[in-house]
Amino acid sequence: MTRPWLDIIGIGEEGVAGLMPASRAVLEAAEVVIGGDRHHALTPEVSAERIAWPSPFDALIDRLRALRGRRVVVLATGDPLWYSVGARIGRAIDRAEITFHPQLSAFQHAAARMGWSMADCEQLTVHGRPVEQMIPFIAPAARLLILTTGSETPAQIAGILAERGYGASKLTVLAAMGGAQEARFDGIAEGWEHKVPAFNSLAVECIASAGASVLPQMGLPDGCFVSDGTMTKQEVRAVTMAKLMPMRGALLWDVGCGCGSVGVEWMRGARDARAIGIEPRDDRRVLAAQNALALGAPQLDLRAGQVPQALAGLPAPDAVFIGGGLSIEAAEICHSVLKPLGRLVANAVTIESEMLLTRLQETYGGELSKIAVSRASPLGKGRGGPRGWRPAMAVTQWSLIKR
Repeated sequence: MTRPWLDIIGIGEEGVAGLMPASRAVLEAAEVVIGGDRHHALTPEVSAERIAWPSPFDALIDRLRALRGRRVVVLATGDPLWYSVGARIGRAIDRAEITFHPQLSAFQHAAARMGWSMADCEQLTVHGRPVEQMIPFIAPAARLLILTTGSETPAQIAGILAERGYGASKLTVLAAMGGAQEARFDGIAEGWEHKVPAFNSLAVECIASAGASVLPQMGLPDGCFVSDGTMTKQEVRAVTMAKLMPMRGALLWDVGCGCGSVGVEWMRGARDARAIGIEPRDDRRVLAAQNALALGAPQLDLRAGQVPQALAGLPAPDAVFIGGGLSIEAAEICHSVLKPLGRLVANAVTIESEMLLTRLQETYGGELSKIAVSRASPLGKGRGGPRGWRPAMAVTQWSLIKR
């Protein structure tokens, strides 16, 4: 029977005094304690061997494995399983070998300071990640609790809010919560000038102006994207996303991604959703990168290459969208590597590509649909004249769930 040898203890600004008795006893009996400089400073009374976070941080797992058999404690801030190191370690080391000791998280401290119900606000992290990841959560009256990277993060988020018409949003920076040096800084996004400590959390109450950007998680207006005119249009994209079904942590292959509209929407559609965009044209990958950054999907993974060759060696997807580079061979590869219950969607606008989809549906099953959209527009010059319906090119869509 596997026995735990690794304890991951959450600790707050109170230090050892704030630990539960059982957690304190484990820490005091440890042979090795691993943590950041701040964690070691909070536990001066502990006499165990001290190890700092390794650099690069990925080396931590190898270091821990080398210590198996000793009494090892890893110190983390707050709850070690809530956007913290505990989850990362738990994915790499058998969880039967680990005991977790939770502490109040920064989110819980911040919610208490703000008087906010945690069930009614979003908990986000941009710690060590691009701040643009918080963009999809900006909405009128939204309340956000955000773990930051450093002292510059609140000003960066304030700028993002102001650019999108949320300059009146209320920002509160909370630092060293629960400790003797606890500090609070209040202001609004537009004109934020506070200098704040490097270790902080941010509470945002979004307040929209009359001209603020109000966007859905998915089904974004076409005008949100920069493109060369070749992109999956809004109505078709909304239907496509409904068939792809974004799920938390799931991976999409966006084959022939163009300006990245489908990959961006996928990543906005579910927490931690990932996407690999394959696009042979340099100029379109540049557009996709711009869209990903502006619309809150900065970690869209863009790859150069021709399909189907560019598909070799990619991690198995949970969903695949084929918008460009459609061929029987490419579809066969995508279907073969797609995970069970994975979703595959391919769109076509030409007669030739429609014929390919018909053949694929006959081979693999699934559904064929025709999506036709018309938009009202003036029939002549000027805005005051009669209007009529102008049809866009109809799109044939093949979709399936792999069984």
